[in-house]
Amino acid sequence: MAIQRRTFIAAVGAAGAAGVAGCLGGDDDGGMAEISGETLTLTTTTSTYDTGLLDELNAAFEDRFGVEVDAVAQGTGAALRTGEDGDSDVVMVHARSLEAEFIEDGYGVNRRDLMFNDFVVVGHADDPASIDGSEEVTDAFNAIADVEATFVSRGDDSGTHTKELEIWAESGLTVEEFGEWYVDGGGGMGEIINEANMQGGYTLADRGTFLSMQDEIDLEVLVEGPVEGGPELLMNPYGIVAVNPAVHEGVEYDLAMAYIGFVTSVEGQDIIENYTVEGEALFFPEALSDDPNFAQYVPEEWRGGDE
Repeated sequence: MAIQRRTFIAAVGAAGAAGVAGCLGGDDDGGMAEISGETLTLTTTTSTYDTGLLDELNAAFEDRFGVEVDAVAQGTGAALRTGEDGDSDVVMVHARSLEAEFIEDGYGVNRRDLMFNDFVVVGHADDPASIDGSEEVTDAFNAIADVEATFVSRGDDSGTHTKELEIWAESGLTVEEFGEWYVDGGGGMGEIINEANMQGGYTLADRGTFLSMQDEIDLEVLVEGPVEGGPELLMNPYGIVAVNPAVHEGVEYDLAMAYIGFVTSVEGQDIIENYTVEGEALFFPEALSDDPNFAQYVPEEWRGGDE
């Protein structure tokens, strides 16, 4: 998807934005209107977009700061590539390995944990592979492959696709050797769920998008993720990263840091926690903790001082 860079009206002082990013969540923030008139480009996953969560977060941010958020829904891989090209100011994604590459290559700075939910394996009640209630997702994937039941894949380098490939690998299977039963859907999460529904197949879905669509489809959760006691392999953490202004001078770094500050603030985390569909939470906030996770700031293999 081609994205044209915007012409911005005014620049923001770095010191002012740093203060904004560190002081969000209070009731009296009179100076914050100074960044009014700017536009922030956010590239993000289809799951945050399709569930409606971004509408809630962005409306609150826009109201607080008098700015516009241009949210572009892509798969995680595409969202990060848009950031690499300098056509995004901040990325919100859910594939830690791809985020690590983005940071290691110098394109991303100031990463924060944001929230999590989990992945689930969904399918029709007739369940030809008999995976319903499987305690291990690898066992379920092996069963699907054994009977060659239809499986619809994202196939798009998204966070969900990255997780799916990880599960196949953990199952000892090679996707390249699969037959016609393995369908490369190549669409967003909502499209893939609909395709699996129409084809009577299985798919891997993030819980949030599935819950937001469950009244419109005949699929049900057959293998649970860790939110409901399932395997940790199905955990689905989301992170947010600013695009590095030292690589792309045109990015709105100050505004990106204000956005990161807002969505990881008490107010932003409350919006995430309280966002539900028919009483069910779609995401769980993770930015604030009495025992902060230092590893969130750097790729896993970085050991700072051990080498």
